[in-house]
Amino acid sequence: MTTLTKEAGGAAPAAPGPFLSVRDLYVRFTTEDGVVKAVDGLSFELERGRTLGIVGESGSGKSVTNLTVLGLHDPRTTRVAGEIVLDGQELTGAPERTLEKLRGNKMAMIFQDALTALSPYYTIGRQIAEPYRKHTGASRREAWARAVEMLGRVGIPHPALRARDYPHQFSGGMRQRAMIAMALVCDPDLLIADEPTTALDVTVQAQILDLLKDLQQESGTAIVFITHDLGVIANTADDILVMYAGRAVERGPVREVLRAPRHPYTWGLLGSMPRLGSDVGTALSPIPGSPPSLLAPPPGCAFHPRCAFPREVGGGRCADVRPELPEGRGSACHLTPEQKHTLFVEQIRPRLVQGRPGSRTS
Repeated sequence: MTTLTKEAGGAAPAAPGPFLSVRDLYVRFTTEDGVVKAVDGLSFELERGRTLGIVGESGSGKSVTNLTVLGLHDPRTTRVAGEIVLDGQELTGAPERTLEKLRGNKMAMIFQDALTALSPYYTIGRQIAEPYRKHTGASRREAWARAVEMLGRVGIPHPALRARDYPHQFSGGMRQRAMIAMALVCDPDLLIADEPTTALDVTVQAQILDLLKDLQQESGTAIVFITHDLGVIANTADDILVMYAGRAVERGPVREVLRAPRHPYTWGLLGSMPRLGSDVGTALSPIPGSPPSLLAPPPGCAFHPRCAFPREVGGGRCADVRPELPEGRGSACHLTPEQKHTLFVEQIRPRLVQGRPGSRTS
């Protein structure tokens, strides 16, 4: 594994092709126990004005991937290879001064835990105003006015007063809104939202999702939405990327993937969700086993130790040969398209529709 050293220059003009392109990305962490293969050959693209939903279990590489896009890993313990291009500008191996000019300005991130992401020593207003001053050269008064404006846009009541509060004086939902205000204060072209609705009640969750949709429609922002919640993805994303053990195992338009998934892991994710209208006491169908250790991932298909269908493939390919994810709509699985269709129609789909009012399974 080598670290790419190609330096990114200044702001590049808009280039043909996708707004964000990640190609053959590898991320390795050096630890006392060995090298963690956190991301293993990941590729995806994102256009302006569209939302990509990334789903998968904890430890699948979702957050690591997007922290790498922003260049937020410790270079002393992290090795990165591959290509990350944002609007024609190469980010992998770019100097820190270049990334600092982009972070919070052209690309921004809503972190998963707003309480730990916000500094307890400074007011909310100051923390929102600071990146605006840095990237625009605005005066203190202008930056403060912008911070108050952003708090109002994200639905904080009495924003001029609440801007003087500290993070511990905000509720969880308000802190999350403040994080969104900070991420959007400079109108970024790329917004990465890492579990932005985790631990929020459903009312606040819906308000935040509506806010992100409105802001995207206003400015054409490209959004990467990381979550465990497939229901959120169904109502938010245009396209979906399913990750497992540091790799993408399925991708495609969100409606196609959720209506007719093609990978056994995606089947498992959908089957483990509780369903409205199911009988009281109906047991969920969890995926058996545990995710593999990324210190020593299994050879072949990383999901095969937990998969219910390796016998349909035969020949030991699941255990020995790693399946590749094709371009476009597809899944990284050794099952043939005919096998996937038959298994989904005959075994998987009947389970998914059980419990829906008026549904029938045959």
